[in-house]
Amino acid sequence: MKISTKGRYALRMLLDLAEHRADGFVALKDIAERQRISKKYLEQIVPLLTKSGLLRANRGYQGGYLLTKPADQYTVGEILRITEGSLAPVACLEQDINDCPRAAECVTLPVWEGLYQAVTNYLDGLTLQDIIDRNAARNGNDYCI
Repeated sequence: MKISTKGRYALRMLLDLAEHRADGFVALKDIAERQRISKKYLEQIVPLLTKSGLLRANRGYQGGYLLTKPADQYTVGEILRITEGSLAPVACLEQDINDCPRAAECVTLPVWEGLYQAVTNYLDGLTLQDIIDRNAARNGNDYCI
């Protein structure tokens, strides 16, 4: 499984919005500048995130984007499923019911199911707030007086 640029940039964009939540609506150009991501590329990701209810948009002067809920309510798994689609490592696990004709005798299916469960558990257990907190703890001892 490889996460595309779209998924990685969506995660970075939402993290940026979470870190700047106190600023209110944040302009896309500011996010693009801070994250060193093309504004045009972010413009392609925004509709996915707004349609799914993760972002709220405000047009015009003082416009921009805002998270619709607190950072601890966004999981990385949710964000990646919106931008990437299924996180299943093999096609036969993309549906709720595995309709592969070989499923009953497939000796490798448990391997893929285990991988899928591990990835899902990890990504669904990790929130934007967890990432922000880990980064703050990692950089917390880096101050000057």
